[in-house]
Amino acid sequence: MLLSIIAVIAGISLLIWSANLFVDGASKIAGYLGMSPLLIGMVVVGFGTSSPELIVSVQAALSGNSSLALGNAYGSNIANIALILGITSLLVPITVHSGILKKELPILTGVTAFSAWIVSDGVVSRLDSFFLLLLFSLLMVWSIRQGSAQQEDELAAEIEEKLASSPISLKRAAGLCAGGLIILVVSARLLIWGAVNIAQALGMSDLVIGLTIVALGTSLPELASAIAAVRVGEHDLALGNVLGSNLFNTLAVVGLAGIISPIEVGREVFTRDIPVLGMLTVSLFVIGYRFFHGKGRINRFEGLFLLLCYIGYTYVLIFQ
Repeated sequence: MLLSIIAVIAGISLLIWSANLFVDGASKIAGYLGMSPLLIGMVVVGFGTSSPELIVSVQAALSGNSSLALGNAYGSNIANIALILGITSLLVPITVHSGILKKELPILTGVTAFSAWIVSDGVVSRLDSFFLLLLFSLLMVWSIRQGSAQQEDELAAEIEEKLASSPISLKRAAGLCAGGLIILVVSARLLIWGAVNIAQALGMSDLVIGLTIVALGTSLPELASAIAAVRVGEHDLALGNVLGSNLFNTLAVVGLAGIISPIEVGREVFTRDIPVLGMLTVSLFVIGYRFFHGKGRINRFEGLFLLLCYIGYTYVLIFQ
């Protein structure tokens, strides 16, 4: 048991470190290849911070722990909204100006509703997974077109400033990207091994361990990125990471895991976890309604509400 706990702690620590290496390296490579700052923010950084969820869920599916893969994806989405935006906006109220992010809010709400329909029959089949990946591909195309059409977006300015603050050579960027990816795979394997052992020792299901320990661990890179972003005034980047990560988790992470191994979905996912995720996503959309009127802001009171939701949900998972 002690060895499993050490493995989980080490796996999470290495995941955070290697995810930062991977995202930094990939961002610099994209810049050298001529990708616009806005696209780097939306595609490379936004989805790159979800690399721990992707690696963990794919390896879980390959190991036959598909419930852990599903729990990791949905649990990370819940943590992204309730924990990360909650803590971040308690520290610094988040003000959003990006027109792209305003458009992504209703899209995320629709994608969440679509994922609820997918799991309502108790299984994420390979056909379901294909449609999830197809929708993700279409959204990627939309994101690229939006990024190409709006080069002056606030998010682009924040990413450009971030890239300029730490210039490195292309060779070093490639090394960071490759090294980060290798360590991601190793640390994900370590985390899964420890988490599954702990779940078995405590009599917890793979789903619950995925929704709690694994989801929290894989969401820590987004938390670190969000806090770092708001501390230097890059509020659009903080919210962009969360929205991009949730879209990626819901569509690409679950889709890839389901393609590898169809996922049996327990009834509690549809009656407990999906409603919580849906409520948080809708609440973010309601809070973000002001975004459409040019006054996008998540204040400290709303941040406290989100954080309390996460604490309450986690309490129910552990003690239910």
